[in-house]
Amino acid sequence: MKTHPSNEFAPARGLFVTGTDTEVGKTVIAGGIAKVLRDKGQRVGVFKPIASGCRSDRQGLVSEDAEFLAHCADSSESLEHICPVRYREPLAPEVAVKRGARPIDFKSVQTYYNRLVADKDVVIVEGVGGLLVPLAEGFTVADLAKQINLPLLIVSRPGLGTINHTLLTIEIARSRGLRLAGVVINSYVADTANVAEETNPAAIERASGTKVLAIVPRDLETNVHKGVVGGGVLFALQQIDYEAIL
Repeated sequence: MKTHPSNEFAPARGLFVTGTDTEVGKTVIAGGIAKVLRDKGQRVGVFKPIASGCRSDRQGLVSEDAEFLAHCADSSESLEHICPVRYREPLAPEVAVKRGARPIDFKSVQTYYNRLVADKDVVIVEGVGGLLVPLAEGFTVADLAKQINLPLLIVSRPGLGTINHTLLTIEIARSRGLRLAGVVINSYVADTANVAEETNPAAIERASGTKVLAIVPRDLETNVHKGVVGGGVLFALQQIDYEAIL
């Protein structure tokens, strides 16, 4: 078994969704984009190659993120194929492995990804954590994104500190040779936004030369546990020019 993947991922049209931090809502954005594209008549594949913090049930470990993505894409694929590598503890995969979990089987990640994209118009891949999360010794999410070779969409917070976090993520992406699709600001509350939140999107664009594709509102209708994407999220994501970024 190979420790790291090689260039064996099939070429595809789609996006690799990452975040500036954990809990920024990249699952909601990835699922929302999948639903928008499905509603446009696209055959959409969703893929969560590696997940941590999975729940245990009678069928083994289940990724709630993968369930949500599958629902948004109306996918007929099994959850095991959508998310082939799953860890119980909410830890970086390399840390989970050092604590006794099974190492990532990168070959199975490649196999299920290649099967998925074979009959799809577009694929939405959600990473685990941010770009520098270690998956194995000397191998990060950024390295996996480079192998999969889809344009990178970065999900960011709206508040103070997001300029730094977003610019750092963009710099890492460029240093690894990743193609940038753009940035999505998630969970914005217009009625209570302060000056930092109002000015951050333009500041990110000026400093990085990367476009903020959408500012997605905090939407109380959205519920990952129930597989629901609210209308506010969908409306914001519908404004993206997907033909330009895919």
